[in-house]
Amino acid sequence: MEQHSQNQQELIAYIDELIKAEDYSTFQDHLAKLHPAEIAHAIESLPKEERITTWEYTPSEARGDVLTYVNDDVRSDLIDKTDLDELIEATEGLAADVLADILPDLPEKVITALLHDMDIQDKLRLESILKYPENTAGGLMSIDSVTIRPDVTLDVVTRYLRFRGELPDTTDYLFVVNREDRLLGALSLSDILTKPENLSVIDVYDPDIKYISANTDAQEIANLFEKRDLVSAPVVDENHKLLGRITIDDVVDIIRDEADHSLLSLAGLEDEDIFAPVVRSTRRRSLWLGINLLTALLASWVIALFSATIEQLVALAVLMPIVASMGGIAGSQTLTLVIRGIAVGQVGKANAKRLLYKELAVGILNGVLWATVIGLLAYFWFNNLHLGIIIGLAILFNLIVAALAGATIPLILQKAGADPALAGSVVLTTVTDVVGFFAFLGLAAMFLL
Repeated sequence: MEQHSQNQQELIAYIDELIKAEDYSTFQDHLAKLHPAEIAHAIESLPKEERITTWEYTPSEARGDVLTYVNDDVRSDLIDKTDLDELIEATEGLAADVLADILPDLPEKVITALLHDMDIQDKLRLESILKYPENTAGGLMSIDSVTIRPDVTLDVVTRYLRFRGELPDTTDYLFVVNREDRLLGALSLSDILTKPENLSVIDVYDPDIKYISANTDAQEIANLFEKRDLVSAPVVDENHKLLGRITIDDVVDIIRDEADHSLLSLAGLEDEDIFAPVVRSTRRRSLWLGINLLTALLASWVIALFSATIEQLVALAVLMPIVASMGGIAGSQTLTLVIRGIAVGQVGKANAKRLLYKELAVGILNGVLWATVIGLLAYFWFNNLHLGIIIGLAILFNLIVAALAGATIPLILQKAGADPALAGSVVLTTVTDVVGFFAFLGLAAMFLL
């Protein structure tokens, strides 16, 4: 992984060097030797001016594939900078399932031209993909699966494969279908090679092949592949008709997209493009900064309620951040655990209550432990036993509330249709800050003054 990262950095540095030196002949030759995915990575990693230059010198035969590899924001920018004729030339050779991924981003005139030149079979394939949402099996599937009938012999299958000449990438099974294209099972390539040629497919194929419904969510697809160690899986509609297949490379893309989304969401970010225009990035981030301001004002209002108490005992101002920080960290641990559990399908209605009880138990034990430690620290620091007891109680209470909030907030947000990863941390911080300050300063006002 480290070597791969280093090679990518060297590639970006070399491209940057060639552009600055205006050595465009060498630059164009170098791009011609790269895989479209490598060009896409370089484009995403370069500032806007160098990004456009790289795109202009990208070989025309690679441009369509590059568009499928870059993220949505970068793709939109590249499309905006490209003439319509060049876009048509770049995308007209793409397979229907690949074209479906970028079709919504293309100008209307380009879409019209592509559909006009497309044969009936490819149009039907494209329509079969576009009818499903992008993040479902139907929207993600490849339509390049190889099908056979159950009543032919293995010898016929072998001759058919030789006549075909080339199999789609990551093909490990041929799918057995009836005359209505309903999935019956799958025949492995190893069986074709090792079983007697005079046997019929129906005598050899596996009728229990694991299939995926076209409406299956992307995250669930990734979980199925992980649990079953799949390389590919057929995709069927509600009538069990074979539509296509999901392959392991599709699942790798799903996992990467989910990881990127989770990482960015934890910081309240939605930008995929690290060199997005300043105004666009500012606008997107301002929303969460504004929400954070409102939550911070709420916490400040709680502190202001006890301003007279703080003025009389300065030690309270010194110790307040400890209460809020301990609650925030404890809550974040539970929040992260639950969000991950939801993402991988480990947390749901059946076990949510037991997980809540478990996290409450952890919160109580950690609360007792750190209430004791911080209480003793406050006692020896300020030589005030009552202050030590009060901060200990506030820590205990806040860690219990943090565990409760961390476990329930993601579930509530999910039920409400919001993204737990994106909104969970903001809500949690508000809860732990407000509760922590209120508990600590409230107890201090009641028993110290």
